[in-house]
Amino acid sequence: MAAVLRQGPLLSRIAAAAFGGYALGALFSVALVALPGETAGNVLWGMLGSFLVWSMAVLWVFAASSASKAWWGLGCAALALLPFAVVVWSA
Repeated sequence: MAAVLRQGPLLSRIAAAAFGGYALGALFSVALVALPGETAGNVLWGMLGSFLVWSMAVLWVFAASSASKAWWGLGCAALALLPFAVVVWSA
């Protein structure tokens, strides 16, 4: 039981990197569609940029000083992208 509790922060970071990074990349991809310009180009740049955003999120998660700060940082970044994604989803 103690070994599982000791591995908790690491498992939390792995979950944050995998699921939180994916969610942040998906939000970024959708948010770029809200930008003015050609929709097909925005979709392409959103898809390409989502890989960069996901990679940076993974780096951020493992560079943060604690697992809670990693989740907090991902949440703040997601909240910043959410209004743009809502514009696309409501259209």
